[in-house]
Amino acid sequence: MGLRQLLPPPVKSVVKRVWLAGRDRLCPVCGRSTRMFLEHGTPPRQGARCPWCQALERHRLVWWYFRSSTDLFDGRPKRVLHLAPERCLELRLKEAIGAGYLTGDLRDPAAMERIDITDIQHPDASFDVIYCSHVLEHVPDDRRAMAELRRVLKPSGWAVLLAPIFGERTVEDPSITDPQERRWRFGHPDHVRIYGLDYVDRLRGAGFTVRHLRPADILTAEEARRIGVETSDAGDIFHCS
Repeated sequence: MGLRQLLPPPVKSVVKRVWLAGRDRLCPVCGRSTRMFLEHGTPPRQGARCPWCQALERHRLVWWYFRSSTDLFDGRPKRVLHLAPERCLELRLKEAIGAGYLTGDLRDPAAMERIDITDIQHPDASFDVIYCSHVLEHVPDDRRAMAELRRVLKPSGWAVLLAPIFGERTVEDPSITDPQERRWRFGHPDHVRIYGLDYVDRLRGAGFTVRHLRPADILTAEEARRIGVETSDAGDIFHCS
């Protein structure tokens, strides 16, 4: 057991603050500066996780995008659907949006509603904004899910639908059900496919107009470095309307 594990919690907190003291990096989600972002994942990615709010690269990128390039925080009332809510974003979105904010998940009991993304129990044109990150690669009938998201989005609304992208063409095989083979083929035991750049075509097939934005489209090189989204692990933004 290391020295840090032997320390009482208040002392650990002080040690953490001293060790991470610095202004070289900035997490846009929690607004705190740090000397470095921490590793995360298997295998571990360096510079992935904010030590204060636990936001990963894609969370920091999308929060920057929300702030800099959308009307999400303009103060006007909105109905916002956040699917598979990430804790680091959920609390802040709820505070900013207020009563119009709704979280949904098929399995997470902490979500406000149990929502099957392929059969969303809300009327047409219910939401001004939908945010769904790294969900569709888990869904066997992703085209039906995309159509449902389009159905419940208001004509004037927009959605950010993030997914990990590798290569040009989507690779999927519904016959693969073994978790270990899925991990080997698709990168995760619960993934049913690995999307390529033709992900945009699937979204358009559901009726969306899609803007595919890379970090360099919305940040300078120094901004990307400072918030830790300079590598491909941050992914891209898919803005759907």
